Amino acid sequence: MKAFLILGSINALLAVGLGAFGAHGLEGKLSERLLDIYQTAVQYHMMHALGLIFIAFLADRFANVSLIHWAGWIMFIGIVLFSGSLYALSMTNIGILGAITPFGGVAFITAWALVAVAAFKVL
Repeated sequence: MKAFLILGSINALLAVGLGAFGAHGLEGKLSERLLDIYQTAVQYHMMHALGLIFIAFLADRFANVSLIHWAGWIMFIGIVLFSGSLYALSMTNIGILGAITPFGGVAFITAWALVAVAAFKVL
């Protein structure tokens, strides 16, 4: 599906840019703990951007399998919730933002489970 290829590519671009910003622009400005949180956001952001690209190819190959489409949208929501909350937490040090992160993690787990179930059904 074209939307997942576009979303995946844009998110990969953002992950690279935000990673470079973190490595060069935030060094010495954030505590080691907050920099580690930021780096975790970047890592999961990139992994799941690539996951969206993978889902785009699956959605194209198995266009009639709605679980794959659901997996893509849920993975995108996971990026926003998981990485987005960690980016915000690291930049503001507002601890309550960390309460959002697990919802993003559950979205990631759900998306990958949907991919697995879809593969089991079609292969």
